[in-house]
Amino acid sequence: MKNGKTPTLRQKKAIAWAKGDAAKWLVVKACDGQLHIVHRDTGKVDTIPA
Repeated sequence: MKNGKTPTLRQKKAIAWAKGDAAKWLVVKACDGQLHIVHRDTGKVDTIPA
């Protein structure tokens, strides 16, 4: 799996809306209207609307 990148402010807002704490997630891929994110500690991969 690719290494996750620190999310931008707009991405942080989307992650916070969907998951709560945006500081624990990294962005792996940003597609059309979707964010593929990975958890910093557990490595769980998830997809949320952007």
